[in-house]
Amino acid sequence: MEQWVDFWKNVSFVDIIEFLGTFAFAISGIRLASAKKLDWFGAFVVGFVTATGGGTLRDLLLGVVPFWMISSVYAWCTVLSLLFVIVFRKKLVHLNGPFLWFDSIGLGLFVVVGVEKALTLDYSIGVVVMMGTITGVVGGMIRDILINEIPAVFTQELYAVACILGALLYYSFDYMGVSAPVTQISTAVFVFVIRIAAARYKWKLPVLKGEQ
Repeated sequence: MEQWVDFWKNVSFVDIIEFLGTFAFAISGIRLASAKKLDWFGAFVVGFVTATGGGTLRDLLLGVVPFWMISSVYAWCTVLSLLFVIVFRKKLVHLNGPFLWFDSIGLGLFVVVGVEKALTLDYSIGVVVMMGTITGVVGGMIRDILINEIPAVFTQELYAVACILGALLYYSFDYMGVSAPVTQISTAVFVFVIRIAAARYKWKLPVLKGEQ
């Protein structure tokens, strides 16, 4: 009990953002796993990988211990996400809207986490933007590969572009001395809005065409 009390005493605003992002991304992964008729274990694995894949690669590249290995909270977030999908499966599994919303929420929150961690370690703007983007998109890429789909980042509307723009916005606000909570919330909302608007209005990068 004392360990949990000490843990929550040390929770920062960025940690809360990371928990929420884990929950949202895990739901997006589990929802797609449900549509593919995976069992509960398979759904958990897909959800966990979706939620932690980007952050794991980010931490390995930055030379730090992957975040989910330090605390079991992220695994429990995935369990909670699995229970959420089980309870509300009739509304989630057959609708694209909930998936888009949870995926976009997770995307925005994880860009914030990735940028914040790179800035804390004093990396340059190029690395900061890359870490924010990796944190946002890699988990979804692994998810799509596991369920035998073309990764959404390569086909859907401004997926990685939203992360890049969000990371640049965060870096700009931080450089101008804007308060951390305002910067973090603004960035997450910005990425979310860009992603939703791109899906709504079909904003896409040009498609690379092969030989006719």
